[in-house]
Amino acid sequence: MGEEGMRILEVHNSTVPCLPGKPVTLDRCRFCAHSRYFEVHGRRMPSPARAYCSRSGATDEVDLKSVTRVWCDDMVSEGYRSIMSIIS
Repeated sequence: MGEEGMRILEVHNSTVPCLPGKPVTLDRCRFCAHSRYFEVHGRRMPSPARAYCSRSGATDEVDLKSVTRVWCDDMVSEGYRSIMSIIS
């Protein structure tokens, strides 16, 4: 568990352990409703999904090749949930 009860997921080979035995690529994770922050070069950046869903859209482009950790608020093991179902 991490800050504010969020899970902090370590990146390995451009994937994060979304659920046990279920890795998700960062390209997909950036569109997940549960992703809160991406860590790039030691700096926490808002997830592109969160920025889009909050209508602020105010986030810098996330360099997925440089992401080392992802803060995730999925505390009930729902797994990947696309923001497309929220915004459509």
